[in-house]
Amino acid sequence: MKTVLITGASRGIGAACAELFADNGYFTVINYNRSEERAEELRRKIEADCGRCMTVKADVTDRGEVRRMISLCEYHGGGIDVLINNAGIDFYGTFEQTEPHVWDEVINTNLTGVYNVTYAALERIKESPCGRIINISSVWGTYGAACEVAYSASKAAVAGFTRSLAREAGPSGVTVNCIAPGFIETEMNARFDEAAVKDVIYRTPLCRTGTAYDVALTALFLSSEAASFVTGQVIGVDGGFI
Repeated sequence: MKTVLITGASRGIGAACAELFADNGYFTVINYNRSEERAEELRRKIEADCGRCMTVKADVTDRGEVRRMISLCEYHGGGIDVLINNAGIDFYGTFEQTEPHVWDEVINTNLTGVYNVTYAALERIKESPCGRIINISSVWGTYGAACEVAYSASKAAVAGFTRSLAREAGPSGVTVNCIAPGFIETEMNARFDEAAVKDVIYRTPLCRTGTAYDVALTALFLSSEAASFVTGQVIGVDGGFI
């Protein structure tokens, strides 16, 4: 049985990935930081559907907690075949409102958190015959979003991180790819009013918003044998927005 570790998996895209991978026979490690109740609810749901999973609390900005999480994956899951770096936060406000502590928090979670988990897990992933690393970026990392400078910068950096690591990890047989979701129906986007959502839909060729399941399906594909020759890519799941 393959093992997948998904950071920030208690809700949204991460939770959709956890359910889909468990449904496809993966031992699924559900990482969370603050949302213990929701992570446990997800675990119970997966287990009720005969899936195998576990929850692990770890702040991706804390390297000690990350190392412990990787050790637990190795002990309970026998290693790590697929890593999905999904944990992330946002700040909505002008650049002038983005105070240094806000910038640091966004960058530390969205970019340094990807580094921390990948750095701790890479040797284990290299031991897998089908090692995969999938980083969740954003359409705003490519397009840029007003009032989301820190978020956009962090997600653009994740795309660069992906392309570079793919070159290094390739000789070990590990693929490294990035998914850049467009406007997805998640709690993070629930703050936008109806007019803003309609504007995004108007600018999206497929004329709808995306779902977390849309992103999870792409992650599952990138983890499959069908994507064994796909690496270093930033794949937009954005309905054609870019």
